[in-house]
Amino acid sequence: MSASQREFDVVLYGATGFVGKQTVAYFAQHARGLRWALAGRNEAKLCAVQAACGAGAAGAGLIVADAQDAAALGALAARTRVVLSTAGPFALFGGPLVAACVQQKTHYVDITGETPWVRGLIDLHHAQAAASGTRIIPGCGFDSVPSDLGAWLAADALWQAFDEPCVSVKASFSMRGGLNGGTLASALNMMDTGQAKALAQPFLLNPPGTLPANAAQQTDPIAPHKDADFGAWLGPFVMGPINTRVVRRSAALLRASGVEAYDKKFAYQEYLRFGKGAAAALTAASFSFGMQSGQLAMQLAPVRRLARAMVPGPGSGPSERAMDGGSFRCALIGRTASGKLARVTLADQGDPGNRATTRMLCESALTLVHSAGDLPGGATRGGLLTPASGLGDALAARLRAAGMQIDVTTEA
Repeated sequence: MSASQREFDVVLYGATGFVGKQTVAYFAQHARGLRWALAGRNEAKLCAVQAACGAGAAGAGLIVADAQDAAALGALAARTRVVLSTAGPFALFGGPLVAACVQQKTHYVDITGETPWVRGLIDLHHAQAAASGTRIIPGCGFDSVPSDLGAWLAADALWQAFDEPCVSVKASFSMRGGLNGGTLASALNMMDTGQAKALAQPFLLNPPGTLPANAAQQTDPIAPHKDADFGAWLGPFVMGPINTRVVRRSAALLRASGVEAYDKKFAYQEYLRFGKGAAAALTAASFSFGMQSGQLAMQLAPVRRLARAMVPGPGSGPSERAMDGGSFRCALIGRTASGKLARVTLADQGDPGNRATTRMLCESALTLVHSAGDLPGGATRGGLLTPASGLGDALAARLRAAGMQIDVTTEA
């Protein structure tokens, strides 16, 4: 079915959840002329969200479909060119929707950080989606657009400027913001089901036969260190075991497609930035110890039950004021074997897990609709892709136009 035969350009699934409501508000402001719809399992709640977003959402369609109703999801996917999903935990609720999109040749984006679930999607659907040119792109929020797009921009800049492949990229994150209940529910579900063990595999998402010779050197950091390039103390980043796997898959997929910007020994790592001086060193050490201790404690079922009783539940999150006051900055440094450098910065105002995530996710969906001719690999590329391999420079251009700071420089 051609794009002109589909009733909608984008369907927002999970529209009544905490992040879902924000995607509806974003589309109400930015989707002029687009054919779009809200979808979820409760019609009354969908109507309430639509009404709350005012005139900009008044013309949007409404689709009722339960996350476990394969027939309803198939009908939903058949009506649209792109599905945008915020309905997590994705390991519990996301599988049937992705299967429907693959079956109906409908592009798909979401905000999951549940890489073990993504590994399962790769095994189930990559071959079929690749054959049909259907782009299934998980991780289009703060997990993992800044990391993945930033690493790609660094590698591509080095190749364009010096005709040399990038052998390594490292990233440092600074951020201010809160957590919402859906994010915490996803993390706790991974621990409950044993999926968290898979997170320890540095190349969890890589295609077979694509492990570099230096794979053993890319384990997740557990201790702080003073980094000369960033001029600051860096420590382990809680999202590192998610984002690094996505970046490594991008490098492998793009190399396999003929892109020469990534060296065959390409390495990627990321950290949380703590600043300079003795106080920053102490904070980095304390945080690193606390993070490791917390991860060990959360392996115990009683601790997880206590955490559930204390943290916000699904559907809740930071206040509007807190979300507006948040921010993030991701600074990346890429290198060639000869020592040439690329420096990339991605930064934005707004809580990274909500405001920035909403912008990244919505612009990812809009990239598939409006920039199809500029997508990596051309119109026929499909599969279980990543932000860099599935959206690439086209997404970077849309994010810049939407107000996100994205800077790239090179040094010989």
